[in-house]
Amino acid sequence: MSSHQPNNSTAFRRLAIAVAVLVGLGLAAYFFFPGLTSGLLASSGSRSAPAKGGPGGPGGPGGPEGRPVPVLTAAVSRRDVPIYLNALGTVQAFNTVTVRSQVDGELIEVLFREGQDVKAGDVLAQIDPRTYRAAFEQSLATRDKDLAQLDAARRDLARYVALGDRVTGQSVDTQRAQVRQLEATVRADEAAISSAKVQLSHTVITAPIDGRAGLRLVDRGNIVRASDTTGLVTLTQVQPIAVIFTLPQQTLTAINEQMAQGKRLTVLATQSDGKGGVIDAGELELIDNQIDQTTGTIKLKAVLPNAERRLWPGGFVTVRLLLDVRRAGLVVPLPAVQRGPQGPYVFHVTPDKTVEMRPVTVGAIESEQALIDSGLDEGEVIVTDGVAKLKPGSKISLPEDRAKGAAAPASVPVATPIPPAPAPAQEQGR
Repeated sequence: MSSHQPNNSTAFRRLAIAVAVLVGLGLAAYFFFPGLTSGLLASSGSRSAPAKGGPGGPGGPGGPEGRPVPVLTAAVSRRDVPIYLNALGTVQAFNTVTVRSQVDGELIEVLFREGQDVKAGDVLAQIDPRTYRAAFEQSLATRDKDLAQLDAARRDLARYVALGDRVTGQSVDTQRAQVRQLEATVRADEAAISSAKVQLSHTVITAPIDGRAGLRLVDRGNIVRASDTTGLVTLTQVQPIAVIFTLPQQTLTAINEQMAQGKRLTVLATQSDGKGGVIDAGELELIDNQIDQTTGTIKLKAVLPNAERRLWPGGFVTVRLLLDVRRAGLVVPLPAVQRGPQGPYVFHVTPDKTVEMRPVTVGAIESEQALIDSGLDEGEVIVTDGVAKLKPGSKISLPEDRAKGAAAPASVPVATPIPPAPAPAQEQGR
């Protein structure tokens, strides 16, 4: 028996050391990692009573007897709110002209570059003028010949009249008719000269508008005809530029009321994808003369200066038509407005830091601000963040309340000293 006592003593000593190590680790965890131990205790407690501490429950956040719900709030304020009508618009050239030849002939010279800016009256191309110059000169010669004949006929008529009774009346009448005939011939010659002059001028092709030249459609050396539909080049005027857009017919009355007062309604063009700021600003130019019965929309046209040429024909933009400005309107942050079965509402904060549902009427939304037509007064406080955990009667806590709670010193639990483990019985016997 005595031979087994040293082994038993060693075993008890090892057991005591292990217990002491475990106790030491537990104390270290308690003092240096209090969040871990409190989380374990809280999780064990929540498993034992889940309904009482759940969100909105009797003991959970948002419940009538639970912890206050942390929220952010804002006061209802007043400011000038612009009322915009938004639509998708298509950019169009203010003017578009396909330059065509008005006479037949060989294109002997092209005087513009593709993509060039041109002014009205600039020479774009030249057609061989020789045939038309010859026709013009021929018409001049014909007129001169007829003028000479007219001059001779008038002198003969004057002599017939001077002879009096020595010349028959029939001869005088015949000569007078001859003069009138030649006068008409000369007038026809003058018209022919004008026509030939116009035809000759058409051999020089000029720009009818200010604009930007597109692709060259006919090269030098080709025969062009007045009947050609392709044309030589297309000119587009992009300064100013037009934007065509549509709005629901219900907005027509409000727009007409503003225009009837002589107001020039401002139109803003922004990127169609919603990114970036305003590209350009202009004015509403006209409203179409009829409503599209298929879609129930009305077409409108705005004109913008496009000074920086950021707008290009064929592109899409988001159009914002400034209809009016609501002076000193009640506004709240847009996240505060919630949607329910009965319409929009907000959570109004009462003096005892509980919330109540307040139905509101939203007049417009602009720049993450909601214009409130009814339901709130200036200075009232509403919840802007944390509304998902709220219900009528919920208690709330504000950032300043949470800051005060965090500043209060936390009580540090005092650890109870653990007595040393008793010596094994074998050693006491010794």
